[in-house]
Amino acid sequence: MKATGHPSLNKVCFVDVSSGKRFLTKSTMKSARKEQIDGEEYFIIPREVTMDSHPAYTGEKRLVDTAGRVEKFTNKFKRTRK
Repeated sequence: MKATGHPSLNKVCFVDVSSGKRFLTKSTMKSARKEQIDGEEYFIIPREVTMDSHPAYTGEKRLVDTAGRVEKFTNKFKRTRK
């Protein structure tokens, strides 16, 4: 097996932006920001949605309706009676 054909595995810390929870793991991802955690250097990768904040895992129900998208859709495809 070639040594140059595979990406390197790095220590990574995914940070949930909304809750602040950290997930320490290994990944091929890198970032410019690094931090010392428990004496080890980790790449810090911020995430907006993780299992800690996703509605499917937390049980929250969220309705995101930006700029009346639902109303625009219903008006556009509304059937007219003849």
